[in-house]
Amino acid sequence: MLAVVLLAAGCTSSGTAITQPFATTPPVLQHGPTYEVKVMQIDGVGPVLVDGRGITLYLFETDQRGKPSRCYDICAVQWPPDVLPGGVTAPRAGPGVIGSLLGSAPRTDGTTQVTYHGWPLYYWPPDKEPGKATGQALTNAGGRWYVVDPAGNAVIPK
Repeated sequence: MLAVVLLAAGCTSSGTAITQPFATTPPVLQHGPTYEVKVMQIDGVGPVLVDGRGITLYLFETDQRGKPSRCYDICAVQWPPDVLPGGVTAPRAGPGVIGSLLGSAPRTDGTTQVTYHGWPLYYWPPDKEPGKATGQALTNAGGRWYVVDPAGNAVIPK
């Protein structure tokens, strides 16, 4: 009986053996903190803002520049805000960023969101590795989402 259980544990429902179930290579992230904002070239989009790990940052066109985020509840689940971790009081300006455009804004949940040129910044969860901008120009959660250029403007496709 034990041999049957052991054999069944290594097979799929079709009877195919699995030697390394769900083996994937983890993404290679850069070594900066999430509260660092820097500029990175992304194919097909150009130079855009990313965090210290190289993950692309977005703005939500429904937000108002210079005001706190309007993205909460399910919106913030789909587009997580880039927030400062506990103990960090300000975002860090990385290469290519205009330091005077970098800032922060309070969120209603007590966290502090990173902003650039007054725009609250967000992540798109499918962008799990540097060089991805799969959320660019998506209409989702009540508005459009755009990557941000080094001057702090939405990169709107032509």
